This record gives sequence, structure tokens and C-alpha cells, in this order.
Amino acid sequence: MKPIIERLPLLENHSFVAKTHATPQFEVPWHQHVEYELILFTNGEGASYIGNYVGEFITGDVFFLGSNLPHTFQKANAALFTSAVVVHFKEDFWGKQFMELPETRSIRQLFQLSARGIRLTGNCRQLLNPMIRDLENTIGFNSIIALCKCLQLISETADYETVSTQEIKELNSKHQERIDNIFQYTIAHFQDPVSLTTIASNAGMSVPAFCNYFKKSTKKTYIEFLNEVRIGYACKQLMDTQMTVEQICYDSGYSTLANFNKQFIKVKKITPSKYRKTFLNRVTLSSVNAGN
Repeated sequence: MKPIIERLPLLENHSFVAKTHATPQFEVPWHQHVEYELILFTNGEGASYIGNYVGEFITGDVFFLGSNLPHTFQKANAALFTSAVVVHFKEDFWGKQFMELPETRSIRQLFQLSARGIRLTGNCRQLLNPMIRDLENTIGFNSIIALCKCLQLISETADYETVSTQEIKELNSKHQERIDNIFQYTIAHFQDPVSLTTIASNAGMSVPAFCNYFKKSTKKTYIEFLNEVRIGYACKQLMDTQMTVEQICYDSGYSTLANFNKQFIKVKKITPSKYRKTFLNRVTLSSVNAGN
């Protein structure tokens, strides 16, 4: 299954889309679209899948995604209310010659960088929060100015990290359909036993051919990717549930606690128990500060 190709309708008198999507409209499958996407999470938390990146999102996070970059954001659990302000725009929505102006050089560079997916951090993330919220209610020429200010801030900041190393291919290409099928299958079945034989067969390839193909396409081995998906899920269970580490180990798709601990440390540089303790300490500190 290749990612769903979204067709994003424009409202009357609008050249780009800025809209809040909340549960249940927030839940979308693995998908891609030609529009660039600027997204601010206003409620909830969960797992983010962007290209070949597996990570997390929390309330207040901001991502800027390039054109045709496959992605999905999955909330931590089915009952969790999740919402985000999502901004979609095409590269030429302000006119085909606008991006050729010398003054837009930094924005052109930003668009090139966004092909890898950008996660904003630090002070830039804090500054963008109200700016993106305001985009939904700004009208007329002021909306264009407001979006330009957001993009200018992102283009000038050092408070960001790129997340994906997967090369973006043309829509409908055989390569893209195959790699996206692998990603979709993994997201859907990571809690089950997933062998290289199974995933290679699903891709219609021999195991050696599959391993070479996946590493060349994503810059990481399939086992590394599978572990990132599983550990990302485990992190959410450590933060959001009272399940024991052993229970989370098996629920995340691992058959032994020893391997779970080994892979968790490899991905997160910390043990599962210390990860949970660090999170609980941070929550406690935030509660104390809020009460003062």
C-alpha cells in the first residue's frame, strides 16, 4: 500500500489552508501531498513517522515538512484527545515568479531543507506557537504576511533538527510505492513477530536483495528502523501507563527483556526504567513550578 495522496481543497478567497484538525479528524493514515506542511500540535502526544524517521510529538511541537514527504502522526492511545493547527501551501501559491526573487533565497534554501523534515526546537518553537495559531484566523493580505513571517523565522533560526534521511521520489514511482508499503506494514505490525523473511516477501524480494534495497533507500537497516518504531511505542507506554517494563517489552514486539533493554539503550541512550523515572521527575517539577 502506497501512502494516500491527499487532495487539499482551498476555501473561497484563500490561497493556502490553515485549519485546526482535532480528534477524530486528526487521525490520518500514512500519506503525502504536494503542499508544504507547517504543523503545530496544540493537544496530545504520540508517535511521528516522517520519511524514514521515527520519533515522538508532544503538545507544543512544531514540524515543517517538504512537498511529497510521506508522513503520519499517531496519537499515543485511542482515547487521547489530539489536535493540531495544520498549514498547507503550494510552493507557487504566491505566484510562480515570487520564489525567483533574490530576496527569497533563504526561503528557497528552507524549502530544500524541508525535504528531510524539520522539527523546530528551543526559542523558535516558542515564538512560532502563537504565530501559527493566529494564521487560522488571519484574513486578507495579512494572512500572506503572517505566513511569510513564520517562514522567515524558520529560515533564520538555528533551533531545529532535520529528521529524515530518505530521498523523496516522484509520486507513483515503483520505488516509492515499495518503500512506503514497507513502512506502512511495519507501522501496522511492529507489535507482532516481524522477520526479514516476512517483510522481504511482503516487498516481493529475496532477503539479501531486500536488505540491500532498504539500506540504500533509507540509510539504515530494516532492523534499525523496526527497533526505532518499537522503542518509540515503548516510550509512550512508559510515560502514559502503569505497565511494568516487562509488560511493555512484550507489548512492543520484543520476545525477551534482555533484548528490549539492549535496543532501548541503543536508541535512547538510557534504560527504560531511567527513562520513566526521568519523565516522572520532569512532570513533578512542572507541577511544582505551576503551583508556585
